[in-house]
Amino acid sequence: MPAPPEANARVACEILFEDEALVALHKPAGQVTQPGAGHRDDSLMNGLFARDGATQTRLGDDRDWGLLHRLDRETSGVVLVARTKAAYDALRAQFEDRAVEKTYLAALRGRLPSDEGTCTMALKEVRRGDMKVSALVPRGDLCMTHWRVLARSRDRLAAACAIETGRLHQIRAHLAALGAPVEGDRVYRSLLPPNTSARRERDAAPTLFLHAWRIAFSHPTTGARIEIEAVVPARMVAALNESCGSPGVALAGAIVRELPSVRGSRWWDRRGTRR
Repeated sequence: MPAPPEANARVACEILFEDEALVALHKPAGQVTQPGAGHRDDSLMNGLFARDGATQTRLGDDRDWGLLHRLDRETSGVVLVARTKAAYDALRAQFEDRAVEKTYLAALRGRLPSDEGTCTMALKEVRRGDMKVSALVPRGDLCMTHWRVLARSRDRLAAACAIETGRLHQIRAHLAALGAPVEGDRVYRSLLPPNTSARRERDAAPTLFLHAWRIAFSHPTTGARIEIEAVVPARMVAALNESCGSPGVALAGAIVRELPSVRGSRWWDRRGTRR
């Protein structure tokens, strides 16, 4: 049996929600979600194992030590981890049934075809340079990304995005293909060749302005609807402020006020889920 992630108490864990069944963490931009090449002991999961290792070890490698989903290194926001096998299985079933609502905020550069819409371009994971990326291909995997523009100024946009599928770099690849890549994206960028080299400075400051702001699901034990939000980081508010020419605090407030109506739009109509 593979060894669990090494506990590292130096990795801070910001807890957004926890009970006996699950824990929700706020992953900062620049931190990897789980151990991997070059990041064996400084991932979010290394920090969680320092806090809750005995519980997470019981889930085993076949359940990914409880980790239910991942965020790109430079993406900040909510990450869910199960604490029991039953909770993991129930929540994974919700992910696979697309019953988990995931809302992201993004600062974009460019133009989208409309203020609200859905992108269904097929994506396929391929290797380019030193890393894996998602490429647009006719026979790729089904993908669905919904977007809604919240504010704009010339060629800069603030947008909310919801995904019904969770492919590699899905939001980044779709928005770039539509003509408005995420601000600071080194890989999916329309005006410059892609930088697919993973050989960057270990402590380089994150530049991608994409935040996993909110996640909603049914509690695996009680069935109650749970909605968890991660505060928009100051760097993200500053980027949106610069992008759209609005005072940062006012823009952040507008985003929070606007998102309930975004969730009430046609985003989830296709499967007849939450409106």
